[in-house]
Amino acid sequence: SPPHWGGEGRGEVGNATAEPEPEVTLPPMTEGEEVIEDYSSLRLTLKTHPLALLRDGLAAERVVRAADLATLPVDRRVTVAGLVLVRQRPGTASGVIFMTLEDETGVANVIVWPKTFERFRKQVLRGRLIRVTGKLQREGIVIHVVSDVITDLSDRLGLLSGPGPTLAPAHSRADHVRHPGSDNRGMPRSRDFH
Repeated sequence: SPPHWGGEGRGEVGNATAEPEPEVTLPPMTEGEEVIEDYSSLRLTLKTHPLALLRDGLAAERVVRAADLATLPVDRRVTVAGLVLVRQRPGTASGVIFMTLEDETGVANVIVWPKTFERFRKQVLRGRLIRVTGKLQREGIVIHVVSDVITDLSDRLGLLSGPGPTLAPAHSRADHVRHPGSDNRGMPRSRDFH
């Protein structure tokens, strides 16, 4: 039979007296942990963009902000990085893939030709945060980077949550087969063609 819950509000359960729970004070979350938790539960954040928290390291690697692409000379070789928002492969584009990357300043449009896709297939299909190096092109207000090197930086998203224990394992056995070595739970998923 189900237990009888008595002694409401008096710390008693049935005939036994329950111990009062101790006060617990948790350490404050870092900004990166707050951003990751926001993306985990809401798929967005009103706090800092994840790339803003990674910008110092990206700047050291000469990664250009999306907003700065409009001021750079055409045909210049540039490197951009961002969260993958969209991957598209229109049937009329002869195998060309169009990607949209978002950083803390805006979006960068990326073109991936079929030969580049063959070389960087895994990065294009799996990356949630990627770095793209290629030639800057501009036609009117349309700006894009024609990629020739694509690097998956998704593991850097794990740096945002900072050091310390995690509440869940990095991945289950099924995740390990599908995405070995990555733990990007909580970060927004892209809208993909596949």
